[in-house]
Amino acid sequence: MRTIAFIFARGGSKGVPGKNIKMLDGKPLIAHSIAVARSCASIETVIVSTDDAAIAAAAREHGAEVPFIRPAELAADSSPEWLAWRHAIEWVQKERGAFDLFVSLPPTSPFRNRQDVESCIQTLVEDPAADIVITVKNADRSPYFNMVALDPEGYAGLVIKPTASITRRQDAPVVYDITTVAYAAKPSFILKANGIFEGRIKTVKVPPERALDIDTPYDFMLAEAIAGIRASQTGNA
Repeated sequence: MRTIAFIFARGGSKGVPGKNIKMLDGKPLIAHSIAVARSCASIETVIVSTDDAAIAAAAREHGAEVPFIRPAELAADSSPEWLAWRHAIEWVQKERGAFDLFVSLPPTSPFRNRQDVESCIQTLVEDPAADIVITVKNADRSPYFNMVALDPEGYAGLVIKPTASITRRQDAPVVYDITTVAYAAKPSFILKANGIFEGRIKTVKVPPERALDIDTPYDFMLAEAIAGIRASQTGNA
């Protein structure tokens, strides 16, 4: 079974300029995703899709392939990443033949581990009816208990009104936050669908300490703090 990992890393980050090659724990952010992907025995190769020459150079230096440059129209702020997924799949199918499983490992999630990725792949393999596997973590907030939306008059109400009174978050229906730790999907699903929620979705739960998604300068500061603590615990500080 051919499984190919992709890392989608455009160069135009606004929240944290140069984010994907910003140094974290001694190496560019994207290198953390490349290292985990290369450690997975079930992954054939690691391909980075980018529009940026500096990202491409860093990716190659750390062991990924960059066999094409992502078209500019697929790398704008408003470009859906789903279309970049399609572009990468179509390139591989045309140039290297069909493959069985698509894995996306966003560079903004540097604390995932090999088991998180392999669990996504295995979950998809074990359920022939599934189209895609996403990673989730326990939600900090619940739309049934402590998440609100405003009505046209500006008054707040629960996002989802429960059928009975809920006085403790623990009594609300269990909900999860989607993380960017990993995605595993059938290429055929991505090519025919317009988004994740058009398919049959399975989940793999990851602990919050591996689920950080770097989107803002604060997130990056938090990542640096976590990396520093981990280094001190392993004697590498």
